[in-house]
Amino acid sequence: MTYIATLTALADPTRRLLYERMRRRPHTVGELARLADVSQPAVSQHLRVLDGARLVTHRREGTRRYYSASPEGLAELRRYVDSLWDDVLTAYATTATGSGAKRRKNG
Repeated sequence: MTYIATLTALADPTRRLLYERMRRRPHTVGELARLADVSQPAVSQHLRVLDGARLVTHRREGTRRYYSASPEGLAELRRYVDSLWDDVLTAYATTATGSGAKRRKNG
């Protein structure tokens, strides 16, 4: 269940902030550290967690690495949430159909 890794990674407020920043454009570790007001080693640790959840990608340019949000990392989480929504709609349809049938019998 990959969505659990995604939920766990995004549960941390600092990681969510970093992810949101990387959704807008690629950033280096140093840029992310300044934006989040945390140390570069802390940002690196957060990036490892996000990478493990497949939420970030990176590319090298010379000595720098630019990190970007990876929308593919959210795919499993989206499938999970969609399945919950499907369950809700099915339950609603069942309830609505049952209520309609009761009204017709009583009416």
